[in-house]
Amino acid sequence: MFSIDAKLGDEVRGATRYTFLAQLLHEHGYEVDFITSRFQHWDKRHRDASFDPATDAYAVRFIDEPGYPANMCPQRIWSHRIAAKNLTAYFEQHHDYDLIYCQIPPNDATLAAGRAAKRYGIPFVIDVNDLWPEAFRVALDVPVLSDVLFAPFYRQAKQAYALADAVVGTSDEYASRAFRDRRQDIPKVVVYVGNDIDEFDEGAREFAGQIEKPAGELWVTYAGTLSACYDIDTLIRAMAEVQRTHPEAKLKLLGDGGERAHLFEAASETGCDVEFLGYQPYRKMAAYLCASDILVNSLVGKAAQSIVTKIGDYLAAGKPLINAAVGAEFRHKVEEDGFGVNVQPGDASALSAALVRLIEDAAARERMGKRARGIAEQQFARRVAYQSTVQLIDDLVREGKQGR
Repeated sequence: MFSIDAKLGDEVRGATRYTFLAQLLHEHGYEVDFITSRFQHWDKRHRDASFDPATDAYAVRFIDEPGYPANMCPQRIWSHRIAAKNLTAYFEQHHDYDLIYCQIPPNDATLAAGRAAKRYGIPFVIDVNDLWPEAFRVALDVPVLSDVLFAPFYRQAKQAYALADAVVGTSDEYASRAFRDRRQDIPKVVVYVGNDIDEFDEGAREFAGQIEKPAGELWVTYAGTLSACYDIDTLIRAMAEVQRTHPEAKLKLLGDGGERAHLFEAASETGCDVEFLGYQPYRKMAAYLCASDILVNSLVGKAAQSIVTKIGDYLAAGKPLINAAVGAEFRHKVEEDGFGVNVQPGDASALSAALVRLIEDAAARERMGKRARGIAEQQFARRVAYQSTVQLIDDLVREGKQGR
């Protein structure tokens, strides 16, 4: 199993989708090698040689890459290119596997894994966690120039998906991306990123006493990266408007990122009462979400993201959700399942109006919150939802052995 940005051991930040799946596969009797980068993407630093991921469920195999200072920079492209070369070298030495399961992006590393799988006759599964270069166009969308710059990413994605024996996606939109350039002649499974609800609940209980919420306050909370993909500027401006008539409403921002300085300026300019809490350990973040009254999913209008990682945690908190994102798949889910309301991204007036309606309607907040928790338990709980991925792997491994 390959994931380049995994959270390991006691690290605060990182993706946990693939380590959870590795643990689940171990419980189902698989011997799992978890291949990841020595460079910690979220902290932009290298793990030292003595780093202990502290797991008995799977063996961690590190590959090297130079690293990079920011999410959007030329050094990242070069770093991933080196990682892909090192991944190729790894599989040349270690290819006694019954299946290779690989996160995309990065596209070049996924392509390297796919080529190794085909070379050694190993079933190959791509898990679509993001779309590259589609996501990059949020920050750089210049006619002709962007097409030229991003052409290698498109080419790598096309070649990688052509090698897949099955596709897993964190949304139907993401899973379907694999078939833009090939027939849908392989299995496709949709498994939301989701979360470990037991861990979420335990964390909320453990840290509840550390969350100080003054009587009478109502918290509107965003959790996630403060980047150009997420429209936090509009949220700040909307909350500044809300606070003119509802001063009890406070904005809490959990997370950090490249837009932090700009958002400080927006808060100062508008007079918004907002607390920048920075990155919090996962279990403490759970406590903040549960202490909140309204949660906000806010992406810019041209963002490529679909059903993002934080949704599982938002729903598990049992709070109403305001969704300011254009993705049709999730907007339909918000309305169909009744756990929140949709507004158009970038529209501060519409967002402030939606916030006021929920602030003034405690019964609606309670009703939506109960529905959110129910959906979390039914569709986003990893121990339940990820069983379909395990079944897919079981089928492919069995077919692969029969074909040898």
